Amino acid sequence: MFRRSTSTPAVKTTPAASLASGKQAYEARRAAKAGVSLERWMADKQKRAQSELDSARKARVKAQAKPGLLRRLLERAHKPL
Repeated sequence: MFRRSTSTPAVKTTPAASLASGKQAYEARRAAKAGVSLERWMADKQKRAQSELDSARKARVKAQAKPGLLRRLLERAHKPL
């Protein structure tokens, strides 16, 4: 029913350009305080967020891993005969 445009936009948008004006001003102040440009600040922020997601995903996978020998023996010992 709806058609999507297959053409790519001519203007390349940066993460900073997609922010609301108040949020962009806030991030600009933080970038200035850190001594970097707004674009670099936003790129670094995105990298930090991605690394946090990756570490959380790894922690979740590790938590779902097979329990160790001691844990399995304790679970077995607590089961009724």
